[in-house]
Amino acid sequence: MTTDLLSPHSPAATSTGELAELDPYLNQVLARITVADATNIGYPRAIDIDYAALAPFLRFMLNNPGEPHGPDPIYPLHTMDVERRVLTWFANLFGAERGWTGYLASGSTEGTLHSLRLARAKLIDPLVFYSRAAHYSVLKAARILGLPAIAVDAAPHGEMDYADLRVKAARTSSRAAIVVATIGTTMTEAIDSVPAIHGSLDDAGVARRWIHADAALGGAPAALTGRTDFHLTRGGADSIVTSGHKWWGTPITTAPTLTVHQPTGDSRPISYIGNADTTIAGSRSGLAAVVLAHALTRHSLAGQRRRVEQARAVAGYACRRLTAIGWPYWRNPDAVTVMLRPLPEPLTKKWPLPVDGGWSHVICMPGITTDHIDHLVTDLQGGS
Repeated sequence: MTTDLLSPHSPAATSTGELAELDPYLNQVLARITVADATNIGYPRAIDIDYAALAPFLRFMLNNPGEPHGPDPIYPLHTMDVERRVLTWFANLFGAERGWTGYLASGSTEGTLHSLRLARAKLIDPLVFYSRAAHYSVLKAARILGLPAIAVDAAPHGEMDYADLRVKAARTSSRAAIVVATIGTTMTEAIDSVPAIHGSLDDAGVARRWIHADAALGGAPAALTGRTDFHLTRGGADSIVTSGHKWWGTPITTAPTLTVHQPTGDSRPISYIGNADTTIAGSRSGLAAVVLAHALTRHSLAGQRRRVEQARAVAGYACRRLTAIGWPYWRNPDAVTVMLRPLPEPLTKKWPLPVDGGWSHVICMPGITTDHIDHLVTDLQGGS
């Protein structure tokens, strides 16, 4: 009995260059994922963009080693030029002026870790303040970096309690502060106010600061529809990260990560890659740049805004349907996330919605339709 993932006699293992068929085991995995996708409305990923046209790129090992803003790497199968175009698009979206830097991280967890690392180097011995509603990766990043972290209370709807931030920051006002503003919390899609954070730090007497906007979920739709108070430079944020695999549903996790400060520390050229590297990953997915560029060019800026409006309209429809059947729910302003009481046990396998603090949610990302909502409501009413 072989323990290999692929049987030595499978089509995938014996392919000689033609398109290989999937191994039976991988076919089973594909079937499972396909079935699960039909009711996967509890976790944020758009499903309205088709990436099948990018299949020819899968022939190549696309690697972007080092920083995208320096010389291109010696390795020829890179997409640094594509990455720079994508980053420029996001720099414009998030109001970055001249002098910004950044790269495509593997996800917002890495992007936040990178941003906190830059903040630590600039501020020297800072404290991290984060909302109790922030993503769990914020505390993880602080621990990795050896930074003391202080939790700040959050309001019931998920937004940071700025009065609590002021009180806690005042206790250590001689220390520099890194504050993580969550632009779209994981469960409720609440948006922390960067101006209010600055106001709390001013009142607390904290002079040296860095505000990181963790905009993994809510940054893109908010910025596309005119919200600027968390932007780089004029909006008051020092760094920002957003997840491409959420709002654009890219089949590879990726997160544009930007800062208006030049990285400090070791940025010496590395001879064998022909580039400098202040990123965390080093070797980074060149395919991620391609899939995100494809997503951004499927629509004009006006079309990208329409995607936001359509998603919010579906969220509004979900609220009306839940009202009609008397199922408890609530929704933050302009959110595509609708909070609802947890589903009865028989439905939890079919509809794997996250639950936290006695509430669950559906997220009406682009591509989620009223049909999805109708299907869920029918099940809640005891239908098929």
